[in-house]
Amino acid sequence: MAIRYPAEIRCQKELEALKLADTYPKPQGWLLSPRMVELFILGSDQEFMTEDGEKIRIRPKYWGDRTLIQVAIATLASDRGLMLAGEPGTAKSWLSEHLSAAISGTSQLIIQGTAGTNEDQIKYTWNYAMLIAQGPTPEALVESPMMAGMKKGQLVRFEELTRCHSQIQDVMISILSEKQISIPELNTVVYAEKGFNVIATANTADKGVNEMSAALKRRFNFVIIPVLADLEQEIKVVEERTKEAVTQLGIEPEISPDLIRLMTTVFQELRRGKTLDRQIQIKKPSTVLSTAELISVMSNSALLSAYFGEGIVGMKEVVRSMFGAVSKENDADLEVIKDYVETVVRDRQEQPWQEFYQICKEQL
Repeated sequence: MAIRYPAEIRCQKELEALKLADTYPKPQGWLLSPRMVELFILGSDQEFMTEDGEKIRIRPKYWGDRTLIQVAIATLASDRGLMLAGEPGTAKSWLSEHLSAAISGTSQLIIQGTAGTNEDQIKYTWNYAMLIAQGPTPEALVESPMMAGMKKGQLVRFEELTRCHSQIQDVMISILSEKQISIPELNTVVYAEKGFNVIATANTADKGVNEMSAALKRRFNFVIIPVLADLEQEIKVVEERTKEAVTQLGIEPEISPDLIRLMTTVFQELRRGKTLDRQIQIKKPSTVLSTAELISVMSNSALLSAYFGEGIVGMKEVVRSMFGAVSKENDADLEVIKDYVETVVRDRQEQPWQEFYQICKEQL
């Protein structure tokens, strides 16, 4: 069994049911109509029927502004690429994956942007053994995910585009403008089929980022993915994603809703630099305490309780995991936690805040 299946496999029944029920107009080359893509991303309580007669509901894949999702979907039906930008851990890649699965039926055409990404990885390269033996032939050509997406009329995901050097970023200008890749060695051009487009992601508050040129920015429509500010909404995300993560790991620990609420509150207050009631200003850690980081903390706590505890996630596991997450970039951030515990948590008399205070005091 794979550690993690792509969205089109995990959500196969949902996509199948939505396709059967889809009566709306859809752009050429799309698996689902824009309305059904929106429903797939945001979820629905309505029951849909699969081919084998099973009734299912569509689970939400993203909790947030409906307008933001509609703009993203409409952009992918246009001749401009979609840029999902925002702070680390705001589900940009998660959203990109599920949009690709719903529109193209695959999320596997991926280019991972790094400082070492080169032009060949974006366009094409060669099987050098065949190239030496036969010269440049179509059989010796090794397609990039970009070229494959253009040929098949499918979405291509370009993760962390701004981690690539500016010269490599600019390779995308001609691809997004002309929708073609020239292969001079074969004296031919690959033209993009209907349905092709690019979903790129970019972190706005991360190290190692290269500024995009104005020319490249004009080839994208930007959708800024915000940090979840609503407490109840973030609690739902953490509950759902943590459950999914631990299920994939093959464990079924018991996690108290009160524990998730407490940890979500802690992360939100540290992220904002003030308590939720805005009464107390607190120091902010240098580490990005995103929703994704909180899900990681809860998942790690579940593993600790499953393998070293009683199978019930307790405060000790959560605090240990949180300290590791906060201090991974800067040990001095533990002082920020200490200050938060003494300034804010100590005066909260209700449970489980007092338990959280006592365990933090023991471990700090």
